[in-house]
Amino acid sequence: MRILVADDHSLFRDGVVSLLEAAGFEVVGQVGDGLAAVEAALALRPDLVLMDITMPKLSGLEALRQLRDEAPEVQVVMLTVSDQDSDLLASIRSGAKGYIHKSLSAQEFLEMISGLERGEAAMSRKTAARLIAGLGSEPAPRLDKQPRLTPREIELLELVADGLSNKAIAQALSVSENTVKYHIRNILQKLEAQNRTEAVAHALRAGLFKTAS
Repeated sequence: MRILVADDHSLFRDGVVSLLEAAGFEVVGQVGDGLAAVEAALALRPDLVLMDITMPKLSGLEALRQLRDEAPEVQVVMLTVSDQDSDLLASIRSGAKGYIHKSLSAQEFLEMISGLERGEAAMSRKTAARLIAGLGSEPAPRLDKQPRLTPREIELLELVADGLSNKAIAQALSVSENTVKYHIRNILQKLEAQNRTEAVAHALRAGLFKTAS
């Protein structure tokens, strides 16, 4: 995975770059403001941009929105100290593939980055719960607008809500991981969700299942 790191704190940025490179990831660049992040991402076309929310010249959220419009194939994960639910919800709605708090351990951080390649959202279970609560509190869609998931897709999504990985879901349903990925892609498309966590929130709002353990 080719990664661009965007953060205005050079000491923290250097530490993230060193951590990623030690874990075998290819860091194609590092920048210190949102405008430079957009320019570098458009020029380098990385697989992933790790983006701080608060940066000079252009905020991380504004940079995220520009990249969503101009380079939608580039994944963006917000890397932040913000505990504001509004920042979390705005990030996911704007197309972020994850929301990682800077207080996480190095191992947790690397596991989340690796999970992106398996189609998993890069966020902790605590953050995912906040996201589900925030999205789930919004008004439910009209009945004629509700998505039509198959019973199998609902069963699979309930396992996603329980926090199971693709491998664990495949074992629980006695199918291959590729089959799980296929179903998840269909679910995300039907629910118009950016990631697995947002899909669970949409399903809760639509009443497709009642609770997620």
